[in-house]
Amino acid sequence: MIAVLQRASSSEVKVDGVTEASCGYGLVLLIGVASGDAEIDAELLANKISKLRVFCDETGKMNLSVKDIGGEVLAVPNFTLLGSYKKGNRPDYTPAAPPDEARRLFEYFCGFLARTVSVKRGVFGADMKLNVRLDGPVTLCLDSKTLKK
Repeated sequence: MIAVLQRASSSEVKVDGVTEASCGYGLVLLIGVASGDAEIDAELLANKISKLRVFCDETGKMNLSVKDIGGEVLAVPNFTLLGSYKKGNRPDYTPAAPPDEARRLFEYFCGFLARTVSVKRGVFGADMKLNVRLDGPVTLCLDSKTLKK
């Protein structure tokens, strides 16, 4: 499971011009589910994300987590994160989990993360438009395979 994490002062996701979810200060997460991922991948990522110290304390040092600041999370499913670009110029998305499994694990991830922080969600399988006001910017790429080592 892959997550692209971005610190944001505000974010929203729209589908067909309608706002489906919006958040204030916190994190925007693009979530990709790989074929072969399991609940442990979702749990490892959610635990790490809730504790990552990417927010500044009173001295300006990144020393606080989204949980510490009472921030919000906007989680957006994004199978294109698993696109392989090794051959040719058209990404190959076969490394991504099948849609039913990806949806299940995305929902599991969001539910697990929601145990510690407020989580809003994008719409699985929809053509979403994101409006994100990045803060910093602070961007990290996380992979559950790295956390398993």
